[in-house]
Amino acid sequence: MRSLPVFAKALYLTLHLSFFGILFSIILGFFIALIQFYKIRILDIIASIYIELSRNTPLLIQLFFLYYGLSQIGFKLGSYTCALIGVVFLGGSYMAEAFRAGLESVGKVQIESGRSLGFGEISLIFYIILPQSLVVSLPYIGANAIFLLKETSVVSAIALADVLYVTKDLIGSYYKTNETLLLLVMCYLVVLLPLSFLFYWLEKRYKRIIG
Repeated sequence: MRSLPVFAKALYLTLHLSFFGILFSIILGFFIALIQFYKIRILDIIASIYIELSRNTPLLIQLFFLYYGLSQIGFKLGSYTCALIGVVFLGGSYMAEAFRAGLESVGKVQIESGRSLGFGEISLIFYIILPQSLVVSLPYIGANAIFLLKETSVVSAIALADVLYVTKDLIGSYYKTNETLLLLVMCYLVVLLPLSFLFYWLEKRYKRIIG
């Protein structure tokens, strides 16, 4: 029972990091997907390089570079800031692929029809392209959100007191390995199961609204 307040504080930090990490990942991913969808020359090349770099390097390596590497050249960032940047850097590429799959599913005829009706590009995106593309993108966005939440477990490597960091600390202090690991599993289940059901509900409801 002595571990519960410590776990609660660590869980709050994990949820805080996950919420903003997922939110900013979605925003970044959406803009990256738009750049690739519209084939904006130089930005498209930069976006492709970013996606390949992000998806093909582990989050742990990215965190080490941000936390230890940048400090060697005078850019000292806090653990939480590094963790947030790392999660967004990784998540943005996965979200971009999710949005891109949705955008490419929208028929060119519908886009041209929207333009012929006088829709500007911004109106076209938010009233025609995005609503239809989300039918395809939502399942991938949900899966990526769950993936990112689980990936936050590696931030303990840069001394950020998330639930995994606290778990290792408590095991080292009290040697109650089974009880502490069970508490860790319960923490993730309490968070991941509702998140999984939420995205499942959103996907089904959105399909009913669009359909």
